[in-house]
Amino acid sequence: MGDLEIRPTAEDDIPAVVAMLADDPLGAQRESPDDLSPYLAAYERLSADPNQRLAVAVRGGRVVGTLQLTIVPGLSRRGATRSIIEGVRIDAAERGSGLGTQLIEWAVEESRRQGCHLVQLTSDKTRTDAHRFYESLGFSASHTGFKLQL
Repeated sequence: MGDLEIRPTAEDDIPAVVAMLADDPLGAQRESPDDLSPYLAAYERLSADPNQRLAVAVRGGRVVGTLQLTIVPGLSRRGATRSIIEGVRIDAAERGSGLGTQLIEWAVEESRRQGCHLVQLTSDKTRTDAHRFYESLGFSASHTGFKLQL
């Protein structure tokens, strides 16, 4: 990975992570980088949950990518454990550099280490570039997702 380090997110990384979450048209509508309190509270919950992996990619001492990996034990598929990748973001200056591939490959390898039999990911239906990217890594569209905003 050269000068790239992928490691667990530290509390000090949260401002950079939130900035990346907010740095696109969808994120700009739903994220609030000016008030970090809900993100810090979420970070505490994630840090306390052994099934959560909040990771950052760091290059030259700067956070340049992030994702959340959730390990989900289950009964279906003969009791298979699966993982879910969410919140994948790459700093605008790093897009197209291969960093996204490295970050997803890290998540897939971590899923294998955790005994997962299936890796799923979520992506907003409007993110067509992201869908092409995930397909280039071997993911295939397989479900129709639904959500209920509470």
